[in-house]
Amino acid sequence: MMTTTAGRATETTDRATTAPAPTTDPGRRRVSARVRILLWLLLVMAVALASVAMTTRSFLLRDVDNRINRLLTQETGEFANFEERGGDPQTGRPFTDANRLLTVFLERQYPDADEELIGLVGRAGGGPRQIRQQHDLPVALPLHRDPGAKRAVFDSPESSGVLQRPQGEIRWAKVTVSRQGRAPDAAFVVAFHPEREQARVNDMFRTLLVISGVALLLTVGIAWAVAGRILKPVRVVRTAAAQLTEQGLTRRIPVHGNDDIAALAETFNGMLDRLERAFAAQREFVDDAGHELRTPITIVRGHLELMGDDPAEREETVRLVTDELDRMSRIVEDLLLLAKAERPDFVTPEPVQVAELTADVYVKARTLGDRDWQLTEVADLEAELDPQRITQAMVQLAQNAVQHTTTGQAIRIGSRTDGPDLELYVADSGPGVQPQDTEVIFERFRRGTSRRGARGSGAGLGLSIVKAIAEGHRGRVRLYETPGGGAGFALVLHAPRAPEGDPT
Repeated sequence: MMTTTAGRATETTDRATTAPAPTTDPGRRRVSARVRILLWLLLVMAVALASVAMTTRSFLLRDVDNRINRLLTQETGEFANFEERGGDPQTGRPFTDANRLLTVFLERQYPDADEELIGLVGRAGGGPRQIRQQHDLPVALPLHRDPGAKRAVFDSPESSGVLQRPQGEIRWAKVTVSRQGRAPDAAFVVAFHPEREQARVNDMFRTLLVISGVALLLTVGIAWAVAGRILKPVRVVRTAAAQLTEQGLTRRIPVHGNDDIAALAETFNGMLDRLERAFAAQREFVDDAGHELRTPITIVRGHLELMGDDPAEREETVRLVTDELDRMSRIVEDLLLLAKAERPDFVTPEPVQVAELTADVYVKARTLGDRDWQLTEVADLEAELDPQRITQAMVQLAQNAVQHTTTGQAIRIGSRTDGPDLELYVADSGPGVQPQDTEVIFERFRRGTSRRGARGSGAGLGLSIVKAIAEGHRGRVRLYETPGGGAGFALVLHAPRAPEGDPT
């Protein structure tokens, strides 16, 4: 039975070691997280910067429109006020002639660089005659040189508008001049050419785009470096995972900082710790089983091969074979128990009255041998323990004490509190443990070299099981000397619940 189990364990190990790594489709190209982050950053930044540039351009164009409208309103308002309140400087009287009114007003005005101030006087049989200042405009075709545009403005019933031409847009406003109830025979026109203002806005927009492009490239470059630095632990995790084998679980990832990436590295290191312990336990189980079971199997085979026809000899052979099979069964059960010690459900704590647990262990231990059994003290408290595992460990310690004492010698069992800890102990009056054996006796299949192990008939797994049970309760096993040279073993456990009364 154990040979089959060991074979299965070995087969599992070989399969885990030699299993091929998952392959990816060669036709499918993976995009790294670093590239995806940068692509999304590039998209978001490009949209954001383009939106800022477009919004800025829209605001600037709106400001240009508002300034032109204010300028047109101001100029027409000044002319209307001059027409209403002004007087001819030659006569000192109000203007009666539209031509004279426009001429005097225009002589006193200083237009902007892109602005035209024109007086238009109607005449029969032709287009309006213009009165204007000598003012050169940096445009392809000013209003005063465009007869069609002048006629369109003069004849328009509106007081303002926009004139779209192939040579450029014109924003205009006018004030009509009429005398003595007659139809308007003249008009004051303010024309503005917005090309240069709009060109400045467009230049600024292009400058913003260039600056945004440079900023985007710098951001991408910095983000590439930062993303590489941040994602370096992830690449290390991926590389480490790709290199993992049963024999290569010692590699760990350096952890820097306290961010999510560092938490990922810590989690991965913890997983490697658990894998390493699991594989170590598996290898140790296989090695121990193979080592310890080889001898009884050889004994059984040898006796069966040499067994004769004599009934007494056959009976003795059967007895020896049965004894060896029982010993093999105990070894297998102990090894399986130690293999389960790494599982999280190895112990199942529950509220336990320590006094009752100690008394139960004392009653069960008394049947192990003719010794002077003593229940020395009990701790009166309730603690979170696994009563079956604790009983198993205490009975094992009691059995160990029986093996190293003689009839009538004292074995003391008890429990007590030591600060926040709970101690359950078994102490004997035997030969004790030699100093050179204090460390090795808790290892598997190690019985020590002193006379204390001379009378033991076990496989050397008892104290290893006790140690595993104590560690399963987040505790430890403490070895101490007793008066008279004996040995005491105490399970030092954490007691999560407060005592219900004073210890007796």
